[in-house]
Amino acid sequence: MTITKLKTGRYQARVTWYDANGKRINRKKSFDHKAEAAKWELEMNTLKRQGTLSVRSEEVFAEYFWSWYERYKDASVGDRTRRTYLTAYHALQGFMPPIPIGKITRRDYRTFMVRYGRNHSKSTVTKFNALYHACVKDAVMDGDIAKDFIRTTDVVFSNAKTRKIEYLSITEMHQLVAYLITSCNPHFTSKYMILTAIYTGARLGEIQGLTWGNINETEMMITIDHSYADETRTIKTTKNDSSNRVIRINHDLIRLLNQLKKPLAGAKSMVFLNQYGTIPTSAAVNKTLRESLAAIDLNKRGFHFHSLRHTHVAYLLSHNVPLYVIAKRLGHADISTTSRIYSYLIDEFREKTDNQIEMILDEANPNNHHNHHQIV
Repeated sequence: MTITKLKTGRYQARVTWYDANGKRINRKKSFDHKAEAAKWELEMNTLKRQGTLSVRSEEVFAEYFWSWYERYKDASVGDRTRRTYLTAYHALQGFMPPIPIGKITRRDYRTFMVRYGRNHSKSTVTKFNALYHACVKDAVMDGDIAKDFIRTTDVVFSNAKTRKIEYLSITEMHQLVAYLITSCNPHFTSKYMILTAIYTGARLGEIQGLTWGNINETEMMITIDHSYADETRTIKTTKNDSSNRVIRINHDLIRLLNQLKKPLAGAKSMVFLNQYGTIPTSAAVNKTLRESLAAIDLNKRGFHFHSLRHTHVAYLLSHNVPLYVIAKRLGHADISTTSRIYSYLIDEFREKTDNQIEMILDEANPNNHHNHHQIV
C-alpha cells in the first residue's frame, strides 16, 4: 500500500504507471481520512489494470474541451457552429476554475453551471451543457476520466434573459402569407425567401443557397445539401450531416418559385438572385420581414427570419404532425434536439392533445360510444 501520512495529518495515496511510450507517470492525491485514500488508490489501481488511466486527465477542462473539439468536431462543422464551440470554450475559461478534467466533481460542475447560468439564457446554457456533456462522455469512453460528472446535472439559467420562442398564430401566418403573395415582385426576392421559410421551415442560409437543381417540381421536393455564407457570399456545407435532407413542398410554393425562374436558368443557377444579380443578405431579408409585418399591423417585437422556422413548427404541431417527422423536416439529428428547442411550444399544444387523448380513451368503451350517439 502506497499511502503515507503527511505532516499536516492528511493521508496521501500514490499510483504509478507507464504510458504507451514507456514513460513513467506518477499521480498522487491527499485525503483527510486514510480510508478515503485507500479507496482512491484501489479505484486507480483498478483503472491501471484495465489500461484506462490517462495522462490527459490532468488537462484543465477548458483545454481538454477545445482539444476534443479539434479532434472530433472541427472537420465536420460550419463556421457558425465553430463559433458556438469557441464561445462555449471561452465560458469554461471564464467561469470554471482551472481544475484538471480528471479531478472535476459533480459539485464542481454544478458550481460552474450556477455561476455561468445566472446571467445567461436557457437556450445558451442548455446548448453549452449538451456540448460539454458530449465531450465528457467521450472522455469516459476514451479512458481519460473514470466518471461522467455532468450526467443528471440540471441546467441553471436567467429567466430575465430567456426569451420565449416567437412565432405567428395561424391567423397571423395566413395574413402574412396573403400579403406576401399579393405584393411580391420577382425583381426583389426577399419576400419569396420569407414565403419559402414559412412553407419549409428551412434555415436562412439553406434558403439563400438553393439552386434550381435543388427543386424537383415533378416530385414536389426540395433537396437541401448545402448552405450560403452571407459574409463571403459563397456556398458552404450545411450546419451538420443531419441538415442534408429532402423535404416535401406544396403546389403554392412551386408556383411562386417559378415566378423567379429565368428562361435559361440551369441546375446550378441560384433561385433567389434579385435584379442586381445578388442573393439578399440577412439584414435585407429581415428588413423586408419587419416591413411586411408592419404592413398588416402586426407588432412582433423580437420577431426575425429564424422565427419563421418556429412558425412552421407551430403550424405543423397545431395540425398534429408527429414530432419525429418535424425533426427530420428541420434537419435535426434526433428528436431530442427538437424537443429541447421547442419544449415551450410543445407544452402549449399539450393541453389540446390531452383533450384528444381523453376523448379517444372514452371511445374505447363501447358503452360510452353508444351513449355518446344517444345523446347526440
